[in-house]
Amino acid sequence: MGRRLLYCGLAAGLMAGVAPVLPAYPLTVLTQALIAAMMAMSLDLLLGYTGLPSLGHAAYFGAGAYAVAILATEHQVGFAGCLVAGLVMAAVTAALFGVLAIRASGTYFLMITLALGMVLWGLAFRWVSLTKGDNGISGVARPELGLPWSMWGALPFFYFTLVGAVLVWVFLNLLVASPFGLGLEGIRDSESRMRALGYNVWLHKYLAFVMSGIVAGFAGVFWAYYNGFVSPVDMQLVTSVEALLMVALGGPGTLVGPALGAVIIVFLKNFASIYTKRWLLILGGVYIGAILFAPRGLFGALGRSRR
Repeated sequence: MGRRLLYCGLAAGLMAGVAPVLPAYPLTVLTQALIAAMMAMSLDLLLGYTGLPSLGHAAYFGAGAYAVAILATEHQVGFAGCLVAGLVMAAVTAALFGVLAIRASGTYFLMITLALGMVLWGLAFRWVSLTKGDNGISGVARPELGLPWSMWGALPFFYFTLVGAVLVWVFLNLLVASPFGLGLEGIRDSESRMRALGYNVWLHKYLAFVMSGIVAGFAGVFWAYYNGFVSPVDMQLVTSVEALLMVALGGPGTLVGPALGAVIIVFLKNFASIYTKRWLLILGGVYIGAILFAPRGLFGALGRSRR
């Protein structure tokens, strides 16, 4: 754990040192990548450590983002209130969905989370009086934190997002290194063995599901402030699939791998979309290549080559 924290500190220090010399556009893309990394790491808690592949993770991401957008624009609530509301909304959504989804496994779990995510997407699309429908909610102002510099600048908001990403990484690392996290890995490997040892498998999986949703909602809070605009697109299936691709590409069960996958996918998506409208085909090709040549992800392949 100490070595992981050291590597995290070095990576965060490197990004913080390089950021002031980056042009505005790469800096904003890197900010997007940090937000995506938070979401990917939250999904890794389910997929990599608990063995539950989810296709509805955008629901919790969007729930946190919508809570911020509605409160900030309609009621002028400050950052602290919006953050708490975003986390609570994501937690409630994950808690309700978890009751329905956790008893299933494998493909059935995947399909249930897909259906539940699409239900929430449809709700955001149709509840026009609250969510403004497909027009979305615009005008979300950057947070005022009482600091001597404004968050409207690309560099201050990048540092703000970097702090959030580091907090997520530290929290999830402490969680997976705890007895609870080790229990999740045991459940991933063999549920029947963990039941025989006296573990409450359902409760472990349910708590992991809820905590994963809360972290995804935390990422959604940052996205709402970064983008200044929230719409049903943030809850659509493509958003969930991109998060799943980030985890698969980087390496499930590592936390560092999904963060690396998020950086690759976000930069690839931004630069590929400049030259073609069919950038989703490129992402699909990347996913197929990862499955064929690096089934354990880039980070897993790197570790295997070092051994």
